[in-house]
Amino acid sequence: MDKTSPFAIHPALDELRAHLARIMDLRAAAALLEWDQETYMPAGATAVRAEQLGTLHRLAHEWFIAERTGELLEAAAAAVQGLPPEHLAVRLVEVVREDYDKARRVPPELVAELARTESEAREAWKQARRENHYATFAPYLERLLALNREKAEALGYEKHPYDALLDQYEPGMTTEAVRVLFEQLRAELVPLVRALADQPRPEAAFLHRYVAPERQWALNRLVLEAIGFDLQRGRLDASVHPFSTGIAIADVRLTTRIDPHDFASGLFATLHEAGHGLYEQGIDPVLERTPLADGASLGLHESQSRLWENLIGRSLPFWEHFYPRLREHLSGVLDDVSLDAFYRAINRVEPSLIRVEADEVTYNLHILLRFELEVALIEGKLSVRDLPAAWDEGMQRDLGLRPETLREGVLQDIHWSQGAFGYFPTYTLGNLMSAQLWRAIEQTIPDVAAFMQRGDFRPILTWLRTQIHRHGRAWKAPVLLEQATGHPLDAEPWLTYIRKKYQALYPAASVSLS
Repeated sequence: MDKTSPFAIHPALDELRAHLARIMDLRAAAALLEWDQETYMPAGATAVRAEQLGTLHRLAHEWFIAERTGELLEAAAAAVQGLPPEHLAVRLVEVVREDYDKARRVPPELVAELARTESEAREAWKQARRENHYATFAPYLERLLALNREKAEALGYEKHPYDALLDQYEPGMTTEAVRVLFEQLRAELVPLVRALADQPRPEAAFLHRYVAPERQWALNRLVLEAIGFDLQRGRLDASVHPFSTGIAIADVRLTTRIDPHDFASGLFATLHEAGHGLYEQGIDPVLERTPLADGASLGLHESQSRLWENLIGRSLPFWEHFYPRLREHLSGVLDDVSLDAFYRAINRVEPSLIRVEADEVTYNLHILLRFELEVALIEGKLSVRDLPAAWDEGMQRDLGLRPETLREGVLQDIHWSQGAFGYFPTYTLGNLMSAQLWRAIEQTIPDVAAFMQRGDFRPILTWLRTQIHRHGRAWKAPVLLEQATGHPLDAEPWLTYIRKKYQALYPAASVSLS
């Protein structure tokens, strides 16, 4: 037993901690198998991997909802009585009790069936996407929808079944609150996008010059280490859809995609996933093998990826430091491209079909559409059969584009194949949080731009580690956000950031952006 641990204050806490650690080990093993499925697993192992994941998820769920967990929780709750609410032992008991109450509502058979179906659906999605054949994936999507409706009913909700699903990723958030916020954003974004789309677009063809994959891998790892990601406690690999997975605080896996004719896409995907990875690596090690060793919410997690990808990674100070190194590293590819031209190109606003390649201004419109569609699917107002057409119509309405292939449309994202209904809104919530956090960083570190120009990202990372990362799930996202910024979630900092940045980049459109 570690006598320095904040949980080593009573035998009841030790017992609860040991019990939870075994459950977290099972979940980590499942996460490792899922990472392997997306990176190195041979295609022929799909069926057996589905069974393996079903077993691990069912066992972890059964162990967690067992009467023993409830008994240990009661004993631990008695042991922490009288301690201040910020004590980590108190936080552990409160978070685990909430998780326990929710988990006991979901039958183990449903957990296992979801895990099996999700594993099979991921492979069906990959095939459907590769072959541009929606019918390959549609039956799995039907099954996942039915299972998620069943899960929502098991979890319970006051107003809308989507609330129960959303709460898994953004605790406390409701469908109604998201809808109000997203309607406000759509009203601002659609005319803003149109105003910018009418302006001459910066030249960007040089971003598609050939860069050998091995050079890109070396470049991505160079940038990762420069911003503080520890490759001794993490790694970077390739996958169809970039993602990050925290197996443990000391084992954080990132993936990216490498395109020889689009090095910027892979680089910014790496920066995005690095934001997630820095969060996972920054959690206080004393929380390891407890349910607190995770992000407070998917929205807060996304705030970290969007902050590093966009507010830092697409900023001029960042590239004032890195651009000479980029030119040197790419060995002649950008020798005829100025810093100003490069900066304008990576911040070019152009409505596009692919969410992960969307610019800062148009990105949220992609999320608003997905939210609208998956709520309609859960409600039963939209059928799986009609989903591709609804997708295409929504893209035409919001972005003035219509996909020519299913890969560019309804099959572009992996999330629904993972059964992750309720996940998409967290991307926009994270965007909003990122700007709110960045405003606080600029107020706390007034010379933050100068630090970036020198390639010193330690002050930024230290602030984030202190305010957000180290806490893990000890506090809910709204609490951490308000403690860090002094304000509850607000769209105004993000809208202000976008207007200011793009007024400078597109001065002819300034009147439309004010």
